[in-house]
Amino acid sequence: MQAELWGENPLNMNSSLRQTLVLSAVSWLLVTGSGCGSKQMGDDVAATVDGRKIYRADVEKYYENQTSGSERKPVGEQAASLRLSILRELIDNEILMRRAEKLGLLATDDEVDRKLNEIKSPYTKEEFDTRLTEKKLTLDDFKRDLRRSLTVDKVLNKEVTSKINISDQDITGYYNAHKAEFNLIEPQYHLAHIFVTTTPNPQVHNLKNDKAQNEAEARKKIQMLLNRLDSGDDFGTLAMNYSEDPETSGNGGDLGFAPESSLKNTDPVTRDTVMKLKPGQYSQMITIMNPMAKQLVGFRIVKLIAKEPAGQRELSDPRVQEAVRSQLRDRREQLLKAAYYEVLRDQAKVENYYAQKVLAGNAAQ
Repeated sequence: MQAELWGENPLNMNSSLRQTLVLSAVSWLLVTGSGCGSKQMGDDVAATVDGRKIYRADVEKYYENQTSGSERKPVGEQAASLRLSILRELIDNEILMRRAEKLGLLATDDEVDRKLNEIKSPYTKEEFDTRLTEKKLTLDDFKRDLRRSLTVDKVLNKEVTSKINISDQDITGYYNAHKAEFNLIEPQYHLAHIFVTTTPNPQVHNLKNDKAQNEAEARKKIQMLLNRLDSGDDFGTLAMNYSEDPETSGNGGDLGFAPESSLKNTDPVTRDTVMKLKPGQYSQMITIMNPMAKQLVGFRIVKLIAKEPAGQRELSDPRVQEAVRSQLRDRREQLLKAAYYEVLRDQAKVENYYAQKVLAGNAAQ
């Protein structure tokens, strides 16, 4: 999932293009800081793209945001390597923005405002402003980066994603070559949960921004949620609005599929409860204890969305077809985006002055 908006920076500069600075406004913009439009500090140019300057100050701002809060900050070669990776992403951003100008795909003010309101919706104005301040961002910084992110998404969708086609023959070929992958050796449980903590959790950002402050409030809250479920309220909606699990509240409490053997690693009460549920049913309140400290941690409600028996899944199963189609599309999209970036880099005139300094052994440490 997704990494939390205000948690530890999830970016890995060596990961796939899907995780670059430009592809996720929610996980990138709020975590890494402002973009290349920040105030220039002198004429310290790190690189140019078709004559457009990328300043060293911009690289440093991203660098500081990515390393803030780390117990051990990079030094020496590691620091220089991180700066090179950041600069490479900024260069790619600039190349894509130039392409967007030619295609007439620059994000509009209305698109930026809609996305901004979507991102701000889980927070109060005070909370949102506080987080901007913590990251040394102004609202203009944020909107500038958001515009660039939306623009790049539009370019990649038009030039790459929209042109990907996975045929039935592709799906059949993959299934026949990987049939063993669809033979479940044990039952699978598709679970979701709503979790409420007994102590305030600063990482909780459900849609209602609702947090229990103590055990009494947690008990009252979990009982309220059970009452609403019993009255017919949707489990996923309640999870998004009230669950205090930062990893799953955003997707309706969905925990995904888990093999039956993995249930042995969860707490005994949850395990025994899940084993008794039928698909579509949810549990009563489950008390969660810290087994080491023997302290109360919180309460949860677990729902069994589906149970898959062990055995071979055939190609005729629509779920198998969709799983294969999704996997093949993701792989092809990653490959084509990488090729697309390479083609655009070849067409652009790029001067990476910081890389030249590193090569000459004069990079700042």
